[in-house]
Amino acid sequence: MNHLVPSGDDAWHLPNHAHLVVYEPADGRGLLTIYDCGATQGPPKAQLLGTLETVAADAATEPTPTGRVVSLREAATLERIGEDRYRIA
Repeated sequence: MNHLVPSGDDAWHLPNHAHLVVYEPADGRGLLTIYDCGATQGPPKAQLLGTLETVAADAATEPTPTGRVVSLREAATLERIGEDRYRIA
C-alpha cells in the first residue's frame, strides 16, 4: 500500500504535518507507517518495509519502546537511498 504522491524516481512528497511511525526491531528490518497528519483518525497513506536513516527536515522525533515517531513541521520528501533504506529531506 503506497498512496504517496511521487516526486521523482524513488522519492515521494510528504505533506506538512505528516506523521511517521517507525518500527525498529532488533533484527534490523523495520516498518515505516506514514499518515497525512497525526491528528487525523484516517488510515495510513503508506506502509514501507525498511529503516529510516536520517531526517533532514524540520520535525519532532519522539522515541517509543519499539522505535520512534516522527512528526514533520514542514513539507518534505521521502527518498529511497538503498534497498529498504529511506531518508527524509
